[in-house]
Amino acid sequence: MLEITSLKDGIVIDHIKAGNGLKIFNLLNLESLEDEVALILGASSSAMGKKDIIKIENHTDLNLDAVAIIDPSATVNIIKDEKVVEKKSLELPEEIEDILVCQNPKCVSTSERSVKSKFELLHNEEKSYRCVYCGHIYDVEE
Repeated sequence: MLEITSLKDGIVIDHIKAGNGLKIFNLLNLESLEDEVALILGASSSAMGKKDIIKIENHTDLNLDAVAIIDPSATVNIIKDEKVVEKKSLELPEEIEDILVCQNPKCVSTSERSVKSKFELLHNEEKSYRCVYCGHIYDVEE
């Protein structure tokens, strides 16, 4: 059996839908952290069947909007001295900047380096966003 130890201080992103853990890991660029990061894929869950989990030592200042975009049903636990001191539920952000990349090759955000991408939530249930520059609809699920 695999054993992942508890964190002294850090953050645990739990209840990630199976298959979304790697997407969140990549979107947050967690491979660049020097502290320990545990990416657990396909963990058993009585409520979900299978789930992914990410544990990050010594970091609590992650962009939770990026996590919410991939899986708004995930939960976030802030750990201090090996105890959960805060639990956060996620919601899709109304506006996001510099997380998604517009899929329209003619958009100013893709052709100009100094322009950060910016999207507004269009439909919460459908997880779709609209680029504020060109109006392109971005479906997070695709």
